[in-house]
Amino acid sequence: MPLEWIEDVEHLTRFVDRATGHGVVAVDTELFWERTYYPRLAIVQLAVGDEDCCLVDVPALPDLSPLGSLLADTEVVKILHDSPQDLSILRRETGSTPCNIFDTRIVAGLAGLTSTISLRDLLAELIGVELAKTETRTDWFRRPLSGAQLSYAVDDVRFLHAARLALLAKVAERGVEAWLTEELARLDDPSLYEERDPRQQLERIKGSGRLTSRELAVLRELAAWREQEARSLDRPRGRVVPDKLLLDLARRRPMTQEALRSVRDIKNGQLRRFGDGILEAVGTGLAVPDEECPPRAPRSRYDETTERRSVAAIQLLEQRSAARGIDHALVATRSEVRSLFRDGERADQRRHRVLRGWRRDFVGAELLALAAATR
Repeated sequence: MPLEWIEDVEHLTRFVDRATGHGVVAVDTELFWERTYYPRLAIVQLAVGDEDCCLVDVPALPDLSPLGSLLADTEVVKILHDSPQDLSILRRETGSTPCNIFDTRIVAGLAGLTSTISLRDLLAELIGVELAKTETRTDWFRRPLSGAQLSYAVDDVRFLHAARLALLAKVAERGVEAWLTEELARLDDPSLYEERDPRQQLERIKGSGRLTSRELAVLRELAAWREQEARSLDRPRGRVVPDKLLLDLARRRPMTQEALRSVRDIKNGQLRRFGDGILEAVGTGLAVPDEECPPRAPRSRYDETTERRSVAAIQLLEQRSAARGIDHALVATRSEVRSLFRDGERADQRRHRVLRGWRRDFVGAELLALAAATR
C-alpha cells in the first residue's frame, strides 16, 4: 500500500477508522521549535503496519478532531518513542487527552536495553534497521517535501510495530510483564500532558537554592508572571526575562519604577513592556505570609559516611538490575539514589519514585532502609 499524504478531514477520518479497527497505531510528529514558547506542529506520522502509513499535513487541516479521537480511544494502543513531548503537543493541538500508550524508550529499559536509547539505536539493536540521518535539519513546513524527506518521516513510525513485538518478547523473557503494565499505566495520567501551574515554575530556575524564603516567595511570583507572559506572547521564557535577571529581581525586590530601572541588566524594552507586571509580581511575593513562603533548600547533610553508603546502594541497585536483565536507570538513576540518601529517614514516595510501586518492591524498600540507617 503506498504512503498516504493526508490534507483533508475526510481522508484523515478514513485512516483513523482503519487504525481503530486494527487496534494498534504508531505515532510520531515533526515540529519546528526555535523562537516560540509552543512548538509548531508540521506533520503527524501514523502507521497501522510497515506498509500502511500516512503523513498528516497539519497546516492544511482545520480540524484534527479525528486524530484526537484516536489518541483518546482506550481500546487502541498508541506506539511512540519517548512519548511525553509528542503527546503534550498533540493534546494541545487536538484537545484530546491521550491514553493506552506504549513508549518504546521506556519499555526498552525493561527489555535489557537502556531506557534512554534513541529510536535509531533501538531499531538497529532490535530488528536490524538502520534509519537515515540525512533529513535531521529539514524545514517540515516547506511544501512539497521531497521523496527523501517523506521516507525519512515515515520511517520513524513504519518499524515501530515490529519493535513493539520484539520488546514484548524480551519483557516476557524477564518475567516483568506486571512491571511493564504498571509503568505504561503511568502514561495515562492526564497531568503529564497538561500545562503546569505557572506558580510551579520555581524549580526550573537554577540558583534559587541560595535564596531566603522571602526571596523565594518573590521569585515564585516572578516566575509565574513570566510563564503567563511567555505563553501569551508565544515567546521562549528567556526572551521575556532571563533566569539571571529574575534572580536579581527576587533579591533586590524593587517596588517602584525608579528602583526597577536601577536593576542591573534590565533593558529599556523590558521596562516599558513588562515593568508594571514585574512590580505587581514583586508586591504579591512580598505580601505572602511568612508561613506560606517556600522553605529554603535544606543544608545538605551529605557527609562522607553517607556518600560511601550511597555508593554501596548504587552498586546494589546495579547488581540487582543486571541480575533481572533490566536497566538500573529505569529503576532509579545514580542522582536519584543520592537524593534519597540526602533525605534519609525523611524520604517519602511523593518525592522519590524508587519508593513507589514495583520499584519499591524490587529494591526501593532496601535502599530506603540503608538511607535511614545513615542518620
